[in-house]
Amino acid sequence: MLVAGKDMLVDAAREHFGLGLGGAPVILKPNRGGKGLGVRLFHTAEALAAYEAGAEYEPPVDGLHLLQQYIRAPVPLITRAEFMGGRFFYAVEVDTSEGFELCPADQCTVEDAFCPAGEGPRAKFTVIADIDPDIKQRYEAFLAANDIEIAGIEFILDEAGTVYTYDVNTNTNYNPDAEARAGRSAMTALARFLGNELTRLAEPIAVE
Repeated sequence: MLVAGKDMLVDAAREHFGLGLGGAPVILKPNRGGKGLGVRLFHTAEALAAYEAGAEYEPPVDGLHLLQQYIRAPVPLITRAEFMGGRFFYAVEVDTSEGFELCPADQCTVEDAFCPAGEGPRAKFTVIADIDPDIKQRYEAFLAANDIEIAGIEFILDEAGTVYTYDVNTNTNYNPDAEARAGRSAMTALARFLGNELTRLAEPIAVE
């Protein structure tokens, strides 16, 4: 749900909790936050109202909030599938056990308070070679229909195995530590793709 303006935020949350969704928590995030900053989880409309009225409230730069139903995954992971030339390249599993600030770029790990690196038995970002073929086919068809060549698409599976796609990034980032462990380099592949595009555009057009 897109909410324009702080004044409408609490009413929108109360509407959500009144829809008979079993008291499902909500995630509030700025429409233009960057790095996942400002993403918060609320279990009641009253908790959101207290945040909105308190000193910790951070208004989004464009005045737009995104209010989303929280999806509980069987394991605390989201997946970000990366595409180049409209084709699947690899995916990254992101450990969400420490929070929702999920920017994969290495610049985000400078301060744990803003984008926690996630020290522990599992790395925060893990490159995986493939995803479900049906999901991959659907995403590639979506990108082709919308003329998008470079993208990072984020999705999550709930406890029943239902797939929820919640974000499409067309200015994507890559995590160098995860790539080093996997022996992959999206930046190298991206440079190669862009180089081929420049060559193609520079070719003379045959006129009959």
